[in-house]
Amino acid sequence: MKISLLFALAAVAALSVALRVPLATTVLGLIAFGVLHNVLELRYVAGRFGAVLRGRFLLVLFGLISAIVLCRLAAMFVGEPARYAEILVGYAVLAAGCAYALRGWPLGLAASVLVLAAAVSLAFPGYHFVVLAHLHNVVPLFFLWEFAGRLPRPAVFRWTQVAWVLIVPALVLLGAADFALGGVPASTVAAFAGDPGRIVAASAPPGSSTIIGARFLVVFAFLQTMHYFVWVYFLPRHAPDAARAFERRAPWLTGRRAWALGGGLGAALAVLFVIDYASGRALYGAFASYHAYLEFPVLLALLLPSGAASSQLVFRQTASERQEPAAVST
Repeated sequence: MKISLLFALAAVAALSVALRVPLATTVLGLIAFGVLHNVLELRYVAGRFGAVLRGRFLLVLFGLISAIVLCRLAAMFVGEPARYAEILVGYAVLAAGCAYALRGWPLGLAASVLVLAAAVSLAFPGYHFVVLAHLHNVVPLFFLWEFAGRLPRPAVFRWTQVAWVLIVPALVLLGAADFALGGVPASTVAAFAGDPGRIVAASAPPGSSTIIGARFLVVFAFLQTMHYFVWVYFLPRHAPDAARAFERRAPWLTGRRAWALGGGLGAALAVLFVIDYASGRALYGAFASYHAYLEFPVLLALLLPSGAASSQLVFRQTASERQEPAAVST
C-alpha cells in the first residue's frame, strides 16, 4: 500500500495548492519543473519503450515532431496559420502511430476516425489546443497502468491512479470544490506572467464563464503538479530500469548528466520566463513538443498492438528487473 498511499498524499497536497493558488501553481510549477520533466520523461519513454522508438519509425516521428516545433516557433510571428499547420502535422503523428500499430481493416477504420477528428479540430482550433493541454496531463495514467504490471497487487495502484487522474478532476469540473475557489486573481507571486486571462484561456474552453474558467484552471494546475510528481520523482525512483535502458542507447547522457541537463536548461529558461513570460512560454512550448507528441504514438502502439507492433512492442524485463520492484508495496 505504500506507493498508493504516496500518490494519495501527493494528490491531496497538489489539489490543496491548486485550489488555493491555481495561477501561481501553474506558472511557478512550469518554471521549476517544466524543462526537467521533459528530459526525464523522454529518458523514461525512450528507455522503457525502446522496442518501439527505433529505426525508421523513430526517424519519421522525429521529422514530424520537428515540423511541429517549427510550427510553434512560427506561431509567435504568423499566428493562426501556424496553429492550423500544427494540427495537421499532429494528426500525421497519430497516423504514423496507427500505421505502426495496426494492419488491415482496423488501420482503415483508424484512418477514417483521424480524418474526421482532424476536420473537427480544424473547425474548432481553440477547443483542440485546450483538449491537447489537458490530455497531456492525463497521459501518465497509461504509463502508470503499464508500470503496475510489475507490482504484486496492481489493482490497488491502478485504481489510485484512476482516482486522481479522472475522478478528482471530474468532481472539480462539476463544482464539488467551488466552496474552496476564490476566483483567479493575479497572484503577486506570478504577477510577471501578465494577464491571468491568457493563462486561463489556455486551459479552459473558449467563451467559458468565470467560474468554469476557474474550475478548468484548478484542474490544469492540479494535474500539471501531479504530472511533474510522476516524471520528476516517482518513475525515476521506482523504475530505474528504464533509465538504465536509455543509458545503454545514449551513454553520453547517463545518471547525473540527464538531471544536470534538465536543471541547467530549466534555469536558463527561467530567466527568460521572468523577463518575458509570454516569450519564454512560447519557446518552452515549441521544444516541449518532442516529449508531448512522442507520447501518443507510443500509447497507440501500447494500446493497439495488432500489426507490426505485435511482434516488436516488447515490454520485457530481465530477471533482475523483475525482482527489483518486489520490495515495492502497492
